[in-house]
Amino acid sequence: MTLPRRALLGAAGAAALAPPARAQTRWQMATPYADGNFHTRNIRTFVQEVEQASGGRLAVQIHSNGALLRMPEIKRGVQTGQVQLGEILLTAYANEDPLFDADALPQLVTNFQQAKRLSDLQKPFIEARFARQGLSLLYMVPWPPAGLYAQQAVTSLEQLRGQRFRTFSPMTNRFAQLIGAQPTLVQAAELAQAFATGVVQAQITSAATGVDTQAWDYARVFTPLGFSMTKNAVLVSRRALEGLPADLQQAIRAAAARAETRGYELAEQATRETEATLAQRGMQVGPPSQQLLDDLTRVGRAMADEWAQRAGEDGRRLLEQYRAAG
Repeated sequence: MTLPRRALLGAAGAAALAPPARAQTRWQMATPYADGNFHTRNIRTFVQEVEQASGGRLAVQIHSNGALLRMPEIKRGVQTGQVQLGEILLTAYANEDPLFDADALPQLVTNFQQAKRLSDLQKPFIEARFARQGLSLLYMVPWPPAGLYAQQAVTSLEQLRGQRFRTFSPMTNRFAQLIGAQPTLVQAAELAQAFATGVVQAQITSAATGVDTQAWDYARVFTPLGFSMTKNAVLVSRRALEGLPADLQQAIRAAAARAETRGYELAEQATRETEATLAQRGMQVGPPSQQLLDDLTRVGRAMADEWAQRAGEDGRRLLEQYRAAG
């Protein structure tokens, strides 16, 4: 049966007036952390806000827990377009540039107020380096203060001499060397097995990572130190970002600013909750001895001097700005 000519003309006219269908852009995002980690939860909220603001124009698939790319591969993955978004631990990339390592200096940053001050001062240096690599920084959020995991209470760094010490960055590697321990690179997802098989015997990391990896299964003691408050950075391919409409780029930037604020709140909450969880699970959680703090201050001072030499003029300027603001 054929439609009347008037109906055909009407249908053609309606089609001409209908707005063109908007093609959906699909992005992939890689993060090395587990779904329950506060950083990953923050990312999910960030992505939900971005997708909602896009009105269906952008969809982002999150690959958590290193499922798509492992930590050392993520930054390069964003640079090459394998993924459009990534989350990295800045200090893990310090071999590229020492400026990524400032927040890992022992005892330089011991609370969230100090962490935010250093982050804000560090930001323009990081943005400049990312820009040269085709990347844009979206936001940065610190981890809770790092503490020491061991099989027995450690009251001085001398006790760690000769032990196999888990490292995850150049700075933790150097720390292990300076205290006479044996540095052993282990990713967070492989921690439980590394301790269980004796590959490592001690580590310094946050209580949040301890909960993620069920540290009570492999360590007996956690000593909160305020050792460092390293940061995660969420970054995007500049080409992918600039390929979006201007309003959507602005929406992503706005959601990123909210994610940074929310991330600090989540990090503070995670500090309280995860330390409590470690204790509830049977780990010994208690304050450090004065001897241990003195040892850390001494090593931290030596590492800061080394770092300033490696980081050059930018590094010296950053340290001066941070100390002057304190």
